[in-house]
Amino acid sequence: MTSEGLAGALAAVLGGQGLIVQGYDSEPAGKPPAPVRLRKNVSYVVLAVFLNEQDEVLLIQEAKRECRGSWYLPAGRMEPGETIVEALQREVKEEAGLHCEPVTLLSVEERGLSWIRFVFLAHHTGGILKTSSEADEESLQAAWYPRTSLPTPLRAHDILHLIELAVQYRQQASHPLILPRELSCNVVCQRLVATFISIQTVWVLVSTVGVPHLPVTVSGLTPMEQRGGIKMAVLRLLQECLTLHNLVVETKGLLGLQHLGRDHTDGICLNMLVTVAFRNPGVQDEPPKIQGRKQGGTAVPESCCSFMATNSHPGLSQTLLGLSPSCLWGRM
Repeated sequence: MTSEGLAGALAAVLGGQGLIVQGYDSEPAGKPPAPVRLRKNVSYVVLAVFLNEQDEVLLIQEAKRECRGSWYLPAGRMEPGETIVEALQREVKEEAGLHCEPVTLLSVEERGLSWIRFVFLAHHTGGILKTSSEADEESLQAAWYPRTSLPTPLRAHDILHLIELAVQYRQQASHPLILPRELSCNVVCQRLVATFISIQTVWVLVSTVGVPHLPVTVSGLTPMEQRGGIKMAVLRLLQECLTLHNLVVETKGLLGLQHLGRDHTDGICLNMLVTVAFRNPGVQDEPPKIQGRKQGGTAVPESCCSFMATNSHPGLSQTLLGLSPSCLWGRM
């Protein structure tokens, strides 16, 4: 891929369009990553926050035996074969009786691959609010409540933070609209826009194995990787090409989400912005040196990695949604 091609790829990721995952630069040790399967080795949850002009929030009353009668935001587990948006629309219709469209992704929460939740700000487009006379196994009813006077008991208080996220976004959007892109993927992986910022230049980490590209790391299914969460795969990739003990690595947020769901492709790709900086203060004009890495006991030369520099891409300055390779730092 030429520098123009890399610039186009960077623009696509920063703009939320995403890119097809064509390979991986970092994988868990051991066997090659197996395809993920919904309800077998991964679980995805969708949740919707609705706010109306009266500053009310839509809640549903739970029908499940363990939390029957408590109140919560419309939410539920995705089914095999669904896209993320289809799952959101199904859950809202089943639990609240309303049709809806997502406005933007507000948050991605995770406890390893066993539980990943996609939180959306949404607006209703039709339907009739579910009443107690329509109670079923999905919910007992749905109702609008003043945001400052929610009913009790709540099923869990984790929704309070999510409601505030939605309110803050409506008042002043802290990131561009982010909606899932329907692109096929067989694993849970992260594509990194890993940046180092000097006085005049933004450097971006690029994998030069094959056609140069933004590096992709795969999350593993082992207990250790599950405990470490999705960020563990990010650190693994960076450790394979950088000496991290003198660096500060920060995951700044999510640039985009990719998922298809059809044809047994249950994986997701999270496009993430990560910053790399030297731990000791001072002016640094050059990015950290790339180190050779070991793969299966075999050293991989430095020439497989690079940093490339860009003249401050405008997308890098935007606030983001709040979340090895053979690489080089390079200019773009």
